[in-house]
Amino acid sequence: MAATTLDDTRDAPAGLDAEARPVDVKVAAADAASEVVPPKRNRALRKFLANKPAIVGGGAVLFFILVAILAPLLTGYDPLATSFTAIRKAPSAAHWFGTDELGRDILSRMAFGARASLLAGVVSVAIAVAVGVPLGLLAGFFGGWVDMVISRVADALLAIPFLILAIALASFLGPSLTNAMIAIGLSGTPIFIRLARGQTLSVKAEDYVEGARAIGLPDRWILIRYVFPNILPPLIVQGTLTVATAIIAEASLSFLGLGQQPPAPSWGSMLNTAKNFMEQAPWMSIFPGIAIFLLVLGFNLLGDGLRDALDPREN
Repeated sequence: MAATTLDDTRDAPAGLDAEARPVDVKVAAADAASEVVPPKRNRALRKFLANKPAIVGGGAVLFFILVAILAPLLTGYDPLATSFTAIRKAPSAAHWFGTDELGRDILSRMAFGARASLLAGVVSVAIAVAVGVPLGLLAGFFGGWVDMVISRVADALLAIPFLILAIALASFLGPSLTNAMIAIGLSGTPIFIRLARGQTLSVKAEDYVEGARAIGLPDRWILIRYVFPNILPPLIVQGTLTVATAIIAEASLSFLGLGQQPPAPSWGSMLNTAKNFMEQAPWMSIFPGIAIFLLVLGFNLLGDGLRDALDPREN
């Protein structure tokens, strides 16, 4: 034992005693472990990139975003310009997707209509998140009468079918794309209230939240610093999936005349017009219907991929 101690001491750098060396060894081991074990975000990213359906969904969403941004450059036609010499023309080299009942180029109208659909989906979900998440945080964190009031209102709204509530609110606010987005956002708010409340109830029982309370941190700081970041992943997943629902809702409201108003292009209003020409010009309904299907499918696949990648049980 004496010889071993002498060897260890002799190999140690000057000014370092034998008692300090084990501490340095532990620190070095911890540093090495931190380098070997990748951060959770890196594991989540690798898992998402390995999910082929999620990549396909993300690609579809990115494609429609690019179409919406580059809409003026995709075709040489004005989406509002009519041509009485090209009424209900079948798809051709001049008009790839054909023309509608007023001779307007369908491809151009679909490209500009993608803007309305994406805008409605993103803005509606942003409204739902901005209203629902703070209410869910308050209900789950404070409990008591605050939880009772917020939860009962959310339950009452959830008892009404989503689309029925959106139609009722849009009818009350008036037909326009802005009012349709507000109606869809408010209709989706109860979903985020319930989700944020449930996640907050789970997180606030964790030891680190109890420790933050024990050292006297204010509730506002605990909510912002400890609770909200830990309920964010499921909110991101739910938000992505809700965008798909909002796009369908916007198309439904436009189909009923409560969303984007003619002559502004919208996939829902295009389908509303096309229903009168199903036999004479089926392409008027085929292409907008396919676009809605692909965009909604893309957001659903993307949301499923994010859910798998951000699942804390697997990370």
